Amino acid sequence: MLALLPGFLTGLSLIIAIGAQNAFVIRQGLLRQHVLSVVAICAISDAALIFLGTGGLGTLIQSKPSLLEFIRWFGVIYLTWFGIRSVRSAFKSQSLNAGEGSAMSISKVVGICLSLTFLNPHVYLDTLILLGSIANQFEGDRWFFALGGALASLVWFSTIGFGARAASRFMSKPIFWKILDSIIAAIMFTIAITLAFYDF
Repeated sequence: MLALLPGFLTGLSLIIAIGAQNAFVIRQGLLRQHVLSVVAICAISDAALIFLGTGGLGTLIQSKPSLLEFIRWFGVIYLTWFGIRSVRSAFKSQSLNAGEGSAMSISKVVGICLSLTFLNPHVYLDTLILLGSIANQFEGDRWFFALGGALASLVWFSTIGFGARAASRFMSKPIFWKILDSIIAAIMFTIAITLAFYDF
């Protein structure tokens, strides 16, 4: 417990900020589309990265800055494209109703979710490097710290995903979807700009 609780709190503090991944989970929850799959992908991906970081992969990535640089610019391009897509969605009437004309196939949702998860260098900095490094300070109990971080991801993504789904019935007005898509676009553009100028 001495390692599990710090792991949980540290993991929660790192993922609670609204980023590209969280924004997508919230949107899918509000649309009530493939929520369980999205939550599972995000939680499992975070858990895998945290455990890999605890096992030493974070140290290896730190020794290869060219890899993070490649992910950085690929992420900038992808997030910019996603931001433009969100702006266009805000002006399409068929995208404004959670129940009509806005459904995506499970394969498309999975593809977007994986892209938003793994094309953001901050994901690797937070999970593989930062959480992995902190976990190893606990030496023999480092895997309990990692487990705490993984549980934090599961709790957070379940909360925002299923919480948004439960609240979706109160948010069906077209203006809400215009505002939501506009906010998501702003988040994507902000993260893309941050990645472009961030000093890794």
